[in-house]
Amino acid sequence: MSESNQTEPTEILHSDDGPVPFASPASDTNAPYVTTPQDYDAILLAGFGGPEGQDDVIPFLRNVTAGRGIPDERLEEVATHYRHFGGISPINEHNKQLRAAIEAQLRDRDIDLPVYWGNRNWTPYLEDTVQQAADNGHTRLLAIATSAYSSYSSCRQYREDFARALIATGLAGKVTIDKVRQFFDHPGFVTPFREGVEAALQDFADQRLAPEEVRVLFATHSIPTTDAARSGPEKLSLGEGGAYAAQHRAVGGVTMDQLREASPAWAETQWELVYQSRSGPASQPWLEPDVCDRIAELPDEGIKAVVIVPLGFLSDHMEVLWDLDEEAIEAAEEAGLRAVRTQTPGVHPEFVAGLVDLIQERIAAVAPVDRPAMTDLGPWYDVCRPGCCENVRRGFSPAAAGLVP
Repeated sequence: MSESNQTEPTEILHSDDGPVPFASPASDTNAPYVTTPQDYDAILLAGFGGPEGQDDVIPFLRNVTAGRGIPDERLEEVATHYRHFGGISPINEHNKQLRAAIEAQLRDRDIDLPVYWGNRNWTPYLEDTVQQAADNGHTRLLAIATSAYSSYSSCRQYREDFARALIATGLAGKVTIDKVRQFFDHPGFVTPFREGVEAALQDFADQRLAPEEVRVLFATHSIPTTDAARSGPEKLSLGEGGAYAAQHRAVGGVTMDQLREASPAWAETQWELVYQSRSGPASQPWLEPDVCDRIAELPDEGIKAVVIVPLGFLSDHMEVLWDLDEEAIEAAEEAGLRAVRTQTPGVHPEFVAGLVDLIQERIAAVAPVDRPAMTDLGPWYDVCRPGCCENVRRGFSPAAAGLVP
């Protein structure tokens, strides 16, 4: 949860100067939350993308690391994770399932909106998807990025992807793309994690482990500390790790608070935020502690079991299957700890319903006070604020769904 000396998103209600490029009329007023209802033609589901065979792996990794000058020899080291699973990342299949689930939920609510799906790093590419939508006469798009938190790679880069797609296709000025708010503390996102932790804790209790002998590790992707410090708007002061770390801490905290209310025995079970999937040079500071390093230390603290919660991820893609199911579970075995990795939201009914709630919220321009948010940090903004989530290495590039820069 946010601390008393921090500025909460709902307190920044004024408009900042500056344009909101590529936006619908309802979203170009500079205000953080829309106040005018807006009809949309279609939903745009934006994903990261992943290889779908051994021959795709290196080209895919070249796309991911474009502009960094990383040689194929170094990429091949990362490629071993994908090659372990036949060169196929499950992320595309998960997004197909998510798209179908959103479409079904929209039909159940009598909302007549098609759902298009496009990726940043692999087919179907966003440029092709946006062009297809425009060819079909759909020019007012509402986007859902498959990431719940604020940082460059999990929010602003998707907004830059939207701008790039519109510019590359020549559709800027003809097609608008808005984006639903970051949904890290929406009940539909949090519920699957809470259910997973509850089931794991109960299982360890059934194995006669004392609550204080179990540690809950909420795991998310590590990012460079300089990028983390710039996550979220410039006007927020959320402590070390910026909005990215603060949002994860808040969700972990509210999840455990709910479980402790349900069962006071779990008050003795401690939790912490850990990081995984670091990929930068050793000389560059990244968010810590690493999940495997932390697991190795826990036996000396009297811990006998760990619950590993993939809090930063929507689905069981490669960095869950490899970094947690392989490396973190192996670290637990080496440390003599019992371990379980809990579920990701995937196509959990509450999660899918929550995404469609966000669509309806944006269409109706629901007031912030009436929007569901489980932490003091929410609800997050409809229109990203100035200076939000700068990429330290690249600086600012054109981006949709936010103020310039």
